[in-house]
Amino acid sequence: MIQRAQRYSLGLIVAGLSLAAQPLYSQTSGAEGVPPADRADVESIDAIVLAVYDVISGPAGEQRDWDRMRSLFAPGARLIPSGPRQSGGFGHRMLPLEDYISTSGPVLEQNGFFEVEIHRVTEEFGNIAHLFSTYESRHKVDDPEPFVRGINSFQLYHDGERWWILNIFWTDERTAPIPPRYLP
Repeated sequence: MIQRAQRYSLGLIVAGLSLAAQPLYSQTSGAEGVPPADRADVESIDAIVLAVYDVISGPAGEQRDWDRMRSLFAPGARLIPSGPRQSGGFGHRMLPLEDYISTSGPVLEQNGFFEVEIHRVTEEFGNIAHLFSTYESRHKVDDPEPFVRGINSFQLYHDGERWWILNIFWTDERTAPIPPRYLP
């Protein structure tokens, strides 16, 4: 039993060493193809979340600033919608950022879409953060009622220079009512 535990620990040490030898992405190294971010968009958790909502929101016929969106996300990041399947139960889709832009972008731009954060719960440790960002979505900024509400689950990390989005995983109230602790 002890030998197995020692082998397991050694395996973790070797895995840790190999991970440490891998290149890590940052604004200045390893993030080729990522447009430079506006410093104000990535200097804080508040700023990067606000930037995402700002990019995806706008009236019908207005093109979104997809390069700004690209500048917020780490290479390999995913956008993951989740919700009820027509056949029953629930499902999800794992979308690379470019797939989200090519599939959702035209819909947002054609129909108009305004999403705002109405509440947030943040957990932060070291250089990582997770937050539940409760949102309301409208087609027009002055619509009296949202057409949907839900929660965006953000995973973020700070590389010593700036915040990056690793994933946004979301669902809306079709799956369940939003619990009071996630509402204002």
